[in-house]
Amino acid sequence: MQDTLRITEIFHSLQGETRTVGLPTVFVRLTGCPLRCQYCDTAYAFSGGELLDLSGILRRVAAYRPRYVCVTGGEPLAQPNCIPLLGHLCDAGYEVSLETSGALDVSAVDPRVSKVLDLKTPGSGELRRNRYENISWLTSNDQVKFVLCSREDYDWAVSQLIRHDLIERVGEVLFSPSHRQLDARVLADWIVADNLPVRLQLQLHKLLWNDEPGH
Repeated sequence: MQDTLRITEIFHSLQGETRTVGLPTVFVRLTGCPLRCQYCDTAYAFSGGELLDLSGILRRVAAYRPRYVCVTGGEPLAQPNCIPLLGHLCDAGYEVSLETSGALDVSAVDPRVSKVLDLKTPGSGELRRNRYENISWLTSNDQVKFVLCSREDYDWAVSQLIRHDLIERVGEVLFSPSHRQLDARVLADWIVADNLPVRLQLQLHKLLWNDEPGH
């Protein structure tokens, strides 16, 4: 069982977020997460799933003939075999991204992978779980995401931009309004008023398919 991962789903859809938004992508959703963010929209991935070996996962991904593959969760890095999976996906020639809370060590992630690190805001309820040491492992190939629930969260995120020099360190900084908690138009006005060099991120998959699993 040493080369297995517990998988909630593998599916082909449009990327709803990050710098490849709108592009057809295969998603590999790993089961399990040590965090409990109050706005989580993938609680169905906390448990259950199917045990698959790495070769089986790679075969399922290859069947879609993708250009882009996103490894997500849950929290993918909660399963140690996520690290070799990422390497194998890169070796197969895919453009690979990893969606991670940043609460777990990212230092072993293949540098070819675009890490999308979600720094947890006060409104998430998991601020204490941020592993700020991970920021030193980020490069221009990576992205930092903030899910914002309030003006307090926005001001906190701006302070992190400055403190960690994120605009210079990473390729993209993404500000996303928490679903049903912060009006996207309000967040857009704040970003414009402050002339922030960040990308407003709306969840395309929610606009198209609401919260249906598999999209």
